[in-house]
This record gives sequence, structure tokens and C-alpha cells, in this order.
Amino acid sequence: MSIHIYAMTHKRFDVPNDSLYIPLHLGHANAREDFGYIGDDTGDNISDLNCYYAELSGVYWVWKNVHDVDNVGICHYRRYLTREDGYVFTAAQYEQILQSYDVITTKQLELPNSYRYGFGAHHNISTLDKTGEVIKEKYPEYYDTFVSLSEKNKTYFGNIMVAEKTLFDEYAQWLFDILFELQKRIDLTFEDDYHKRVFGFVSEFLLYVWVTARKLKAYECRVAIIGEKTETREIKEKMAEFFSKKDVEGAGKYFALCLKQRPDVLMEASDITGECKLCLQAVSTAGLELEKYGHSFLEHISDYDTVIRFFRGLNDIASKITDKNIDITADRISEFTECLRKNDVSDIALRAAVRINSPDNSTLQKAYKICDAIGLDDRI
Repeated sequence: MSIHIYAMTHKRFDVPNDSLYIPLHLGHANAREDFGYIGDDTGDNISDLNCYYAELSGVYWVWKNVHDVDNVGICHYRRYLTREDGYVFTAAQYEQILQSYDVITTKQLELPNSYRYGFGAHHNISTLDKTGEVIKEKYPEYYDTFVSLSEKNKTYFGNIMVAEKTLFDEYAQWLFDILFELQKRIDLTFEDDYHKRVFGFVSEFLLYVWVTARKLKAYECRVAIIGEKTETREIKEKMAEFFSKKDVEGAGKYFALCLKQRPDVLMEASDITGECKLCLQAVSTAGLELEKYGHSFLEHISDYDTVIRFFRGLNDIASKITDKNIDITADRISEFTECLRKNDVSDIALRAAVRINSPDNSTLQKAYKICDAIGLDDRI
């Protein structure tokens, strides 16, 4: 038996030191830089549609151009299937699992609401409805499963999977037959690059539908996220420049542009350290302080690491103030006051942190009363 796992990427990355993993450069047809990896624009390909299909341009390439292996898999340059102990699988372990299972994929992602609700909250719900229409027309035996699962709260994610090549090809043929028809029926004008990857988002759910409808035996695994996105690192480096210059306006405009172009930058999978959220909090706080006081915390701390520590510490106190299970005594208020004044935290900064950390409005109102008791003055 033989197996290849293709690591989908649009960035240069540290390739795992194992010949099992093969980097595949997505969107290579329109790439500004060549990394020396295999490009998805060779042979039969949809590389020029990568902006709409995301990692699926790689799935298509593997389907059409890889014929000399028994088993194939798809992962991301930062996301890898792992054993329960956190270690990535070896080729032998993958092959052993495939002797008893049809497909290896991610653990099911549990959503707070139905899949349909979540999709509609972030994307145009008509896209999901039209996907259902295509399935009903082309593959009616899958339609009831599609509808049923869309009303439940689980899905696979990332288009990450490993299977025998013959089964992988069956899935790809089914998937792209649906998506190419869907492409004809929806408006491909999008507000940003994130939402433009529409078929990549839809297909995560379709893998779940396909596995369920076919009654395939799926081995569901943990996913390890290794390192942070290049885009995230670039945002942090740029924010460090703005902080050092005490340029609140520039930082605000830059971050707003980043959010417009990439709304996913604040999601856990992108912001694994939480620093992007802290940067946004810092910029918002500085803006509020400037508006009220004429100056901000950046006047006395502007080093990036110091700013991040400042807001981590502030949020730690705010989370305690808003924790319903913590009794806020007079002694605790005194302790908070001493710490906050020692670190020159303004009243505005504290109230903003409390608002961010408060789970509901009633808790927020109680927390504001504690802020009144702490009584920070307006000096920074």
C-alpha cells in the first residue's frame, strides 16, 4: 500500500519532515511568488478559480492528477489530523486505520445552533438553499440527509480527509458535479476575499452529508493547529509599528481594513494567541481615551509586548468583576483598585474591558457599579 497526504497552502511554511506530506501550492496560476512546491495549475486543474474554491482547487487537482497511490489525504499547512495524544499519524498508522474505516476526517464540530442558522449568520442563506436544489435534482437520494443535517448542529470542517483513492475520487466527482452547477446559479460578487471562498465553506458540510448518506464508517480525529497564519503575524507586526508611533488613528483604520478584507482574523483558528483581539481592544480603548481625555495609555506604554500584557492583566480583573460566581467584597475592591491604579488604568479602559468580558446586560450593570466603587480617576 502507498499513501500521500497533500498539505494545501498559499504560503511558504515549514513542511513536516516526513515524505508522507507533500505541499501543494493553491491558486498557483495567479500567485505572486513561487515557493518551489507543486502547483495546482498543472494538468487538469481549476487553479484560476481558487479564490472561490479555496482548498478545493487542491482537492480537484489530486482527484484529476494523482493516480499512482492507493490512499490519498488532504490537510492544511497549519492543520493536521492527529492521534488522541496529539501526535500526527505515520503512513503505517493511516493505512492500518483504513483497513477498518472508509474515511479518516475531523471530529464533528458542534455548533451552538443549527448548521443552517450558522451558515445564514455568516453567508448568504440562498447559497445553501440553492445547494439543496442542485442536490435534489442531481442526487435526490442525498437530499433528505442534506435537509435533516442542516437543521442539526454538527458538521465536519476544513475539508480535511484521508481515504482510498478510489473512494476519494467518487467523493470528488459527486462534490464538483454539485458545485460546478451551483456556481452557475449564484452571484459571485462578494464584499471581501473571505466570503468569496463560498464553495470551500459549503463543501465542509457536504462532506458530512456524503459520509452520512453513504453510511460510511468514519474515523474522526483531533486537528492540531501548528503555528499562526502569516496574515495574523503581519497584523501583529503592523500593530506594533502603530503602537510605537502612538498612532491611534492609523492603527484603527488599518485594523478596520483588515477586518473588512479578512473577517476571520479574530476567529480562534486564526488568532490562536488572542493577540489580535487584544490589539483591537487596545486601539478601541486608546480612541475612547483620546476622545475624553485628550491622551491615551500609549503615552506611557507603547511597546507591543507591554501593551499585550497590560490588556491581558486588565481583562483578568474584568473577568473576575463580571464572574457571577465570585463574591466581590470590599477587600477585593480594594485589591483591584490598588492594582489598577498602580498600572495607570483609566476608568474608560476598565469599563471597556468589563463590557467585553460581561456575559449579559444584567451582569454588565452590576459590574459598572463595581467600577463606580473602584473609582478610578480620569488621569492616565
